[in-house]
Amino acid sequence: MRKDSDMAEKQHALLSASSSHRWLTVPPLARLEEFFEHKTNPAAEEGTLAHALAEYKLKSALRIEAEEPEGELTLEMEQATEDYVAFIIDEFEQLKQSTSDPIVLIEQKVDFSLYVPEGFGTADCVIVADNILHVVDFKYGKGVLVEAENNPQMKLYALGALELYDALYDIEDIKMTIFQPRKGNVSTAILQREDLLEWAETELKPKAELAFKGEGEVTYGPWCQFSPCNAVLRARMDYHKELEQFQLASPHLLTDGEIEEILLHVDDLVKWATEVKDYATKVAIDTHKSWNGFKLVEGRSIRQFTDEDEVAKLAEAEGFTDIYKQSLVSLTELEKRMGKKEFNRVLSHLVRKPQGKLTLVPENDKRKEYIPAAAEFGGN
Repeated sequence: MRKDSDMAEKQHALLSASSSHRWLTVPPLARLEEFFEHKTNPAAEEGTLAHALAEYKLKSALRIEAEEPEGELTLEMEQATEDYVAFIIDEFEQLKQSTSDPIVLIEQKVDFSLYVPEGFGTADCVIVADNILHVVDFKYGKGVLVEAENNPQMKLYALGALELYDALYDIEDIKMTIFQPRKGNVSTAILQREDLLEWAETELKPKAELAFKGEGEVTYGPWCQFSPCNAVLRARMDYHKELEQFQLASPHLLTDGEIEEILLHVDDLVKWATEVKDYATKVAIDTHKSWNGFKLVEGRSIRQFTDEDEVAKLAEAEGFTDIYKQSLVSLTELEKRMGKKEFNRVLSHLVRKPQGKLTLVPENDKRKEYIPAAAEFGGN
């Protein structure tokens, strides 16, 4: 099973397409991140498997020999990859009707080092035809909604693909699609070839050169969210130092304006505190470093059976038969097993969706604003 393209790029390319949003916004980050381990996690491993399954299914649909991936495949993953393949095939068939000899390239290696020092990557899918180059990126994650508009990762893949096929096809339009099935998101943006090349020369190339040298200013913001050195960025501390001004305010009550200013920092302050503690703990474990005023201790441990089958066998042999318990599978799991249509027919009257916990978030959060019933109908 292949490695996920994003993970592979991070391991081998300093200025990878997958991290381009960070190093284009804060050029020095790429060099700073070299000193930190790029850790995997269950979500990343799940994404790797989903990408491998998508690759296998797409190749199979196009009658290309492929090796079926090994791993724990879920119904959600099966459906998501089926939807992805259906999307690619539909795009391909439409181009076959309007242009001559379009081609589909799967896991296409692309080189954009003409603009980015040592820059290369792997595009999930590239469809090339007369007048058009279509880059499609399969995102299995469901945490952050990803848009294709002004997406530097997609632009880098497009530049690399254009470098390969510009001489063979008369490409004018660059189409870029993010296919994110678990978010119900299919985001597409179209650029003219000349606009993409102008961006590459005027914005990408100068910033990539800065990033490769590790030069430029480090500023803190949402672009740092997935940086492995985010927990110990000095710019993050400087950003939150803005709150020191309130030490000189009234000793009694904060004003509404001061509360609003603090609210802008609260979520990230809590997250940062956790990340710093996690970082310090890892350093203490890995390098035996002692932090002044702190020590490593073992947390509460829960006893576990080493062999549940043997436990059941021995307990039953001694006459203890009441050793199992049964519980209903989750609502989501049951819906998957029955199918949505049958689930709704049989069980919809037994399903309720309670109100979610109310949380204060910034105005630019995409969730719908909660309006109390009394306010909605003009009550007091």
